[in-house]
Amino acid sequence: MLDPASRAPRASVPDTARIAARVLLPTLAAGVIVRRPRVMAFAERRRLDRSAIRLLAELRSRYGDGPLRLPIPGREFAVVLDPAQVRDVLRDSADRFTPANLEKRTALRHFQPHAVLISRGRARARRREFNEDVLEIDRPVHELGPRIVEITAEEGARLAEQAGGRLDWDAFAAGWWRAVRRIVLGAGARDDRRLIELLNGLRSDANWGFLHPRRTARRREFDRRLRAHLSRAEPGSLAGVIARDSSDVDGADQVPHWLFAFDAAAMVAYRALAVLTAQPERLRAVREEVDGADSPMLPLLRSCVLESVRLWPTTPALLRDAVTEASWGGRTIPRGSGLFIYTPLFHRDRRTVPDADRFAPESWLDGAAQQHPGLVPFSAGPGRCPGENLVLLTASTLLAALLRGHEFRLDGEHELGPDGPLPHTLDNFELEFRVAARAASGTR
Repeated sequence: MLDPASRAPRASVPDTARIAARVLLPTLAAGVIVRRPRVMAFAERRRLDRSAIRLLAELRSRYGDGPLRLPIPGREFAVVLDPAQVRDVLRDSADRFTPANLEKRTALRHFQPHAVLISRGRARARRREFNEDVLEIDRPVHELGPRIVEITAEEGARLAEQAGGRLDWDAFAAGWWRAVRRIVLGAGARDDRRLIELLNGLRSDANWGFLHPRRTARRREFDRRLRAHLSRAEPGSLAGVIARDSSDVDGADQVPHWLFAFDAAAMVAYRALAVLTAQPERLRAVREEVDGADSPMLPLLRSCVLESVRLWPTTPALLRDAVTEASWGGRTIPRGSGLFIYTPLFHRDRRTVPDADRFAPESWLDGAAQQHPGLVPFSAGPGRCPGENLVLLTASTLLAALLRGHEFRLDGEHELGPDGPLPHTLDNFELEFRVAARAASGTR
């Protein structure tokens, strides 16, 4: 039994209520698994993310670097407040801090009950290896790189041409999903909108966790459609790569999470486009890279995508469970505790992140951002997104396809310029652009 004197600090009941009201509830209400547009619009208007960051920074100055334990009946839970602890919790062995957190398992079982993220033991090891092999976690450019460039060039051109002079979120998302379905499942899945509708319905259920019953009929229909696409194993698609895998892992159990990740990537790419249109010097540098590119590698544009994730994390809540007792600076949390990492706190930490509230993609180019333990746009350690490089490749090449042939101007009032601090919330659902063809001298 832990010595009470050695336990990590415990928040008061009033402070716990403040954390619940200003951090936990807004995060849950916005949708942890799939975003809720109305709540996102409200969060942007009321600047809820900024309020949450300020509260946690205040509590850190009062209670210390934590973790800060919360007096929640029936569940040991602690909020991580120090960047070094983020590094320890995320990068340590899954046998010490498991990504298969209780609350996460409850939510994700609605649409991916056998995903690696909620697996443990031998099953997790096999599934993780499968994901890393198929998605080629350590290769900046996947073996499908040339095919991805071809697909995104085609779909990006169609998207811009069909926009009719205006591009909103719905049109962008539709074009994005056409490209993603071709990349993941092959050309035969390009127009299968029903597949994503089913997935999004299941993800909406997952937002409610154990409060929503599982829709087995919807899950079965989704699984049938997905397996039909995978069974074709089209060359030039991830389905084709899966077909070559010799392990006993069922690929259909892992692909739903890949589609989940690509949904978040669409938001990231769309926000990056918005910032670039508001910062002409940045846009000019990106265009020079795109116009002169002779390979899929677009370092500056990839860095812009990474910076978009840093500024507006698509996964604001990272959850882990402590498998064993854990200590920092002599302060201990008991085995079985849930750990909550609110990524905006660390991504916008003015104490430790230079240009915390500005668009600074060069920090990813020179390696400075990678050295910061609290900057985890794709998580880290055993829970790192195995498709990170694939997502960055897809997002950067689709943006390149759009920028190569068209000009974009952001409508409305948005504080995205280079001079002032950027907003803590950027509602992608409300962004809309005017679109025009680029002059012939600017194309290649």
